[in-house]
Amino acid sequence: MRRSWGVVVLVGACSLAAGFGLGAALGQQSPPTENKGLDARVESTIDLGPDFSGYQLRLRTITFEPGGVAGFHSHKERPAFAYILSGHLTELRQGGYAKTLGPGGFITESRDVDHWAENRGAAKVVLVGVDVIKP
Repeated sequence: MRRSWGVVVLVGACSLAAGFGLGAALGQQSPPTENKGLDARVESTIDLGPDFSGYQLRLRTITFEPGGVAGFHSHKERPAFAYILSGHLTELRQGGYAKTLGPGGFITESRDVDHWAENRGAAKVVLVGVDVIKP
């Protein structure tokens, strides 16, 4: 009797561990690669030459419709800042990082940032993005 109880406990523990493993695997699905419900309007650019020849400083207004997504991308060649004017935007990174920002919040997109963003709310998100680009 004692031996069968030990088997039941062992099988239960293995099942629980497998369930957690499956949940973690499903929670880390591949990030979206395409933009959806996103409008990025260039407001202005400034040439940074001669000190940074070939580069521009760019200012954009970016709007995410409800359910809108900025697909997975890197800032290795395009450092940026994003300042949230309205709505709530969720920034995500591989490994489980997720942060939701509202009006007045900002995202620092340094050269080591690879991420994506989602509007998970019912209202539009509007942000101002400033980045350095090589057109």
